[in-house]
Amino acid sequence: MIFSQPASSFSGRVDDVFLFTLVLSVVFLVGITATMIYFVWRYSRQRHPQPENVAENTALEITWTVIPTLLFLAMFLYGWTNYEYMRNAPRDAMVIDVTARQWSWSFKYPNGKVTPDLYLALGRPAKVLLRSADVVHGFYIPEFRVKQDVVPGVTNFAWFTPELLGTFDLECTVICGPGHAHMLAKVYVAPEAAFKQWYFGPPDAPPPNAATDRSAN
Repeated sequence: MIFSQPASSFSGRVDDVFLFTLVLSVVFLVGITATMIYFVWRYSRQRHPQPENVAENTALEITWTVIPTLLFLAMFLYGWTNYEYMRNAPRDAMVIDVTARQWSWSFKYPNGKVTPDLYLALGRPAKVLLRSADVVHGFYIPEFRVKQDVVPGVTNFAWFTPELLGTFDLECTVICGPGHAHMLAKVYVAPEAAFKQWYFGPPDAPPPNAATDRSAN
């Protein structure tokens, strides 16, 4: 598998944009390289000891200007439409306050519960409000294809809809000090019924048990 297992509503979109750009880049890399090799052979000194003056070719110049421009615009528009989708959270998304600090994560839910790991309900959109208590951090869930900087004095956000039960890694992508490598948390995606039982339960209710869910790692 080229990518880590997709687990959110963004995963397929991000992978498609990446693959689209990658395939185009590979096609043009192979094509341009092959053309260069052909020209080196076709117009070598041995085959053409006497150089020739090549006049301008307006049609060729227009072609190699227009085609790359159209391809660039296609990549931009394809990426932009998916970026717009990623920046517009549904109104019914659960809002979770996330605080990053050296070197841990903290998650506060609308009912006041606070946890060191992130708990989500399968198929339920969540919007995380990202704040830093000290330095710049990076909020990154690989399987969700979600990454946002967490900057002191700025409230950033991200949203996603979990589409796979299991336990996933949450990492900090910015070197934030000597304990950066240990700034890890887990994302537990549980069935909605189990999540509601914990969420609406007493303050000391144990969080949903993701140990029995299919892991994405």
